Amino acid sequence: MNPTQQATSNDKLQSVINRQLKSSIATIQSVLDDPSISSTLIAAAECTGNAMRNGRKLMVAGNGGSAAESQHLVAEFVSRLTVDRKALPAIALTVDTSILTAIGNDYDYENVFERQLEAIAQEGDVFFGMSTSSNSKNILKALKLAPQLGVKTIGLMGNGGGRMGPLCEYSIVVPSNTTMNIQEAHLCLEHIFCMLVEKVYFGMDFGEGKTPAVPAE
Repeated sequence: MNPTQQATSNDKLQSVINRQLKSSIATIQSVLDDPSISSTLIAAAECTGNAMRNGRKLMVAGNGGSAAESQHLVAEFVSRLTVDRKALPAIALTVDTSILTAIGNDYDYENVFERQLEAIAQEGDVFFGMSTSSNSKNILKALKLAPQLGVKTIGLMGNGGGRMGPLCEYSIVVPSNTTMNIQEAHLCLEHIFCMLVEKVYFGMDFGEGKTPAVPAE
């Protein structure tokens, strides 16, 4: 590749970077500009924090990238987010391959989260379902079962809320139809959700003036 070709190639690659970052920023800005997202996030955090104070737990599930984000969110609760504190009770329903493959094989993949709720959910627990499409069948089945078990429901979605929206007590819909941008906004909202739950659980002054913990890794 000669210098001219290299320069052209670099310009094209740079345009990809610029375009994608602008798209990400625009999605986050649209979330910031929607007061209903903030108010629902606060209400969901209050529900979750109060459930944990009453000895109950948060159960989180999703597929693909949302499965990874489910595990990420649970890690923030069980380990820590920014400052040291007591571990908080949260479980990702996406991590036990024996359970997932047994249910998928013996029943159907649509049942992988519903069946786990049936096994471990307690009245007063919270189920947090994530889906960029808002139509994941296994999340829908879990959301339909949850109220029968006395479990509160939170949905983190995109694409207008799809079929999930009406099934969630707390529906948080990122205003985007682009999967990667929805996932980026979801991660941002998950971190904020954890911060809000911490304040509900430990008190409104929790984390104020404290130096963020530095991970050993």
